[in-house]
Order: sequence, then structure tokens, then C-alpha cells
Amino acid sequence: MTVSTMLSTTLPALQPEDAGARLFLFGVRQIGMHGLHDACAAHSFVTAFGKDFQRPLVLLRALMQEMSAISSGPIQIAPWCCPRITGAEAALLEVMARVRTNPQSAAVLLADMLGVRDACGVLVTAHALANAFADLALPLGE
Repeated sequence: MTVSTMLSTTLPALQPEDAGARLFLFGVRQIGMHGLHDACAAHSFVTAFGKDFQRPLVLLRALMQEMSAISSGPIQIAPWCCPRITGAEAALLEVMARVRTNPQSAAVLLADMLGVRDACGVLVTAHALANAFADLALPLGE
């Protein structure tokens, strides 16, 4: 297997250009690698959202904890500096982009990503997080 084939298999897509999606992805990667109370993730949310940072940060922490608890296996994430994204990260970004306008397809995609039959509990948190980003002028995938 060549290096480029391995790269395209492991990291199939480029990071999105959208600022909200990139902030969300950074938070997922930091919390996924360093735990729920990662200072870099908190700092990035303070910088992006100002005094209103707590709502999206707490919801991201809740989403990460719920996904970790319900997932049937590990969820692959790349390091924060990687310009490409894993299949799981791409699926999660797609869930966040769809959850406000098409929650049924987001539910199916999220359940598939987590390897469970029903992910409605996690979907509620994802919906609240997508609303928080949109309310603070950084909509995810609209």
C-alpha cells in the first residue's frame, strides 16, 4: 500500500473551510485527546464566542461524553493540527450540518457512526449544540 493510498483511506477528506465547523472539529479533537476539561478547547471557545462561550462548550463536552458512553467501539479522530479528517469526523460534521434541518437523516448517520441501533439521546445534545453555534453566529454547515 502506498503512502498516498494509506492517507486517503485513513483521512479521506480535507477539513472544512467553514469557521464554525473548524472550531467544532478543533473542540472535538482536543476533548477527544485530552479529556472533557481541556484548557485549549475552552480557550478557543472563549476566543470565538466571547462571554457566551459556556453554552456551546458545555454542550460539546456533553456530546463527547455521551458519544463515548454509547459508542460500540472507538471513534477515530485525528490530531488537532492535521489538515485532513477521519471518516468518523466527516460523519460527525455531516450530522451537525443536518441535525437542524433534517434530524431523521442525522439520527441514522449518527447511529451508524456510533455503531448502535438508536442514538436519539445523543442526537438531542447534537441538536442543542448546533443551535448554540447558530445562535452565536457560527452555524455548522448551513
